[in-house]
Amino acid sequence: MSQPPEQDGSPVGTRVVHRRYVPYSHAHYAGNLVDGAYSLGLFGDVATELSIRVDGDEGLFASYDDVQFRAPVRAGDVLEVEAVLVRAGTRSRRLELEVRVVARGEPTADQPGAARMLAEPLVATTATGTVVVPARDG
Repeated sequence: MSQPPEQDGSPVGTRVVHRRYVPYSHAHYAGNLVDGAYSLGLFGDVATELSIRVDGDEGLFASYDDVQFRAPVRAGDVLEVEAVLVRAGTRSRRLELEVRVVARGEPTADQPGAARMLAEPLVATTATGTVVVPARDG
């Protein structure tokens, strides 16, 4: 899912959202916790799509700033990952990034596939980041 650029032709405000199920094979710690790097990888995915939409190029992540791990991500979660373009320079793109848990697995002994949608998404990870793209010709 994505949102087109603003009506004035500026790409600022472009938004890309992905949803992803977290498989149990990605659990890294007790309690089926997934490591924080998992969220960073998802940020790379939405940033790549945003760069393709805006610049016709995958771009390269140059940096992350202010990465905050606010709530746990667990195997069995369904995540919504969002990138919003907040500033566009000549070659750099500043993004606001967020991972939200929208559903959570809640297995029990008699119902191993039990899960539920959350009433309100749980913000798990936030960050800002900078992506660079090739200079435009002309």
